Amino acid sequence: MPAPVPDSAPVPPPVALVISLRVLPGRREAFLSGISRNAAAAVRDEPGCLRFDVVEDGADPDVFRVYEVFADREALLAHRGTAHFLAWQKEKAEVVVPGSQVDHLGSLVVSEG
Repeated sequence: MPAPVPDSAPVPPPVALVISLRVLPGRREAFLSGISRNAAAAVRDEPGCLRFDVVEDGADPDVFRVYEVFADREALLAHRGTAHFLAWQKEKAEVVVPGSQVDHLGSLVVSEG
């Protein structure tokens, strides 16, 4: 009789990061240019970055939500150490209202499409 196959360790769910922030007046295009470069590099170069979206607020064109999904917390931590992320942090300091960024981190529990 074959030996029983041990149960594999459960795979943690992906993590989702939702960020809200306000862009400084007149800095919208610079913000979009910089975050677009960061998003493209993250999705292209980081196997653990599963999604990176930027959403404009419907009532205020200077308010944005950023939605990022990573395979796990380690992938998120790796993202924060990349050259493109660090470059974006310097750019972001010039275009985002200080103190306006609010981060929400959680486990992705439902994802369709």
